Amino acid sequence: RMTNQDKYLKRAEKELLAVSAFSDWNPTHFLDVGEMTMATAIGYDWLYADLSAASRATIREAILTKGLQPSLDARYNGWLRATHNWNQVCNAGMAYGAMAIYEDQPELAKQIINRAINTVSLPMGDYAPDGGYPEGYGYWSYGTSFNVMLVSALDKLFKTDFGLSQQPGFLKTAGFMENMTGPTGNAFNFSDSGVKGGLKPAMFWFASKLNDPSLLWQERSFLADPAQMKKETNDRLLPATLIWSTSPQLNGAATPKSLVWVGQGKTPVAFMRTSWSDPAAIYVAMKGGTASTNHAHMDIGSFVMEADGVRWAMDFGAQSYETLESKKVDLWNMKQNSQRWEVYRYNNFTHNTLTVNDSLQRVSGNAMITSSSGSPSFMNATTDLTEIYQNGLAKANRGIAIVDKAYVVVRDEVEASAAPATVRWTMLTPATVKLIGSNKAELTKDGKTLTLQVQEPAGVVLKVTAAEPTHDYDAPNPGTVLVTFEATVPANTKTALTVLLLPQKSAEQTKPAVQPLAQWPR
Repeated sequence: RMTNQDKYLKRAEKELLAVSAFSDWNPTHFLDVGEMTMATAIGYDWLYADLSAASRATIREAILTKGLQPSLDARYNGWLRATHNWNQVCNAGMAYGAMAIYEDQPELAKQIINRAINTVSLPMGDYAPDGGYPEGYGYWSYGTSFNVMLVSALDKLFKTDFGLSQQPGFLKTAGFMENMTGPTGNAFNFSDSGVKGGLKPAMFWFASKLNDPSLLWQERSFLADPAQMKKETNDRLLPATLIWSTSPQLNGAATPKSLVWVGQGKTPVAFMRTSWSDPAAIYVAMKGGTASTNHAHMDIGSFVMEADGVRWAMDFGAQSYETLESKKVDLWNMKQNSQRWEVYRYNNFTHNTLTVNDSLQRVSGNAMITSSSGSPSFMNATTDLTEIYQNGLAKANRGIAIVDKAYVVVRDEVEASAAPATVRWTMLTPATVKLIGSNKAELTKDGKTLTLQVQEPAGVVLKVTAAEPTHDYDAPNPGTVLVTFEATVPANTKTALTVLLLPQKSAEQTKPAVQPLAQWPR
């Protein structure tokens, strides 16, 4: 339809007939059915006028019998009750299939479309109140993009999305996604996510819907990178970018207005940066939440940090599911005693957070963002980690700040319960680390340096440990180390752990003592 070249029609028809000949589309893993139905429906609909009558009948029958009908089978449609990406992907796929064969199956199509509108509201509830997505960067790309495909198609066909786009937080999620990428182009890859940032076609829909070209700040940088765009050709939804980017108001480049973005919800997050345009800007992203959400890690209170074009504090993100499932790891059990939490990359021991008495974080605990400020001299956010560590501490609060747009402060205020507690502070880094005193370390990477200095408590001893896994099913982590120190907190006593992360330009300047969290701007 774009080139008027017959060879593309013939190849598409061949592929559509090939998948239509499959015995089924794997309904036991219904994501496969959802994606296959959407793809087949789009091909059938776009090429309808040019397909032979026989091909139309074959493809239409496949959409019906291999896509829509299995979705009515209780053995396969548990995703209708899910609050995560499965619901979004499968409902979108089924709705596309229903729209494509509406003329031939009007009653079934109405049933499927109405069901999608009613049940996709379950995962959409997770965007409330501010637009955060509990499953992180990678699954936002999956679940939210298919959700947008659904909303966009409904709006085009029926001239209404039946209120779906107005669900609390949904339109705000574009701000969440934009802020998830740091100046290096890497993502805040908490939970089961990869670190590499990439083009998000759905962002063009949000920018158009909200008439806000600043939402495309990150997307423009990806589009301008030929090497990046070569990778993007693997994105199955990439063609939608052409459809969603036609609004004239998206032509101009606009810089996002705010340097701080904070969102509550199932996985509260806070993002801070010193600039959108400076590739050497400082960037910090921190998360709260709970390890009980879909795809979560024990990373509550964890953060990533960038400066001078280097990610100094990193997150491993996900390990390939296949490498774990093939070794019979009980990966999808989220209970406290699950084998999932023995996976090296998934527990708090290897995240940039605290470990108390050498124990795991509490799966049932939850941490909200308790305060935040966009003050240029002290951008900050705080989170209450008390529930996460209540087996070992009476109270635990963490605050992270960018001071004078020059350096980063990480401050933890903890209080032991009736028994003393040992608190370990951890930062995972890809840098080369040189200890220059018991409380100071120099990190070097890509010709840049960062100084890590423990301001309090006194007497701590920094340690550097290679990030070497402990099980044969763990992925190797070459080139990464853990910088740690421990502090003993006597029973019924309060202690503060304050760490400065000093980029090269600010390393030699005298730093004032850090104030208690209660005195931070908010």
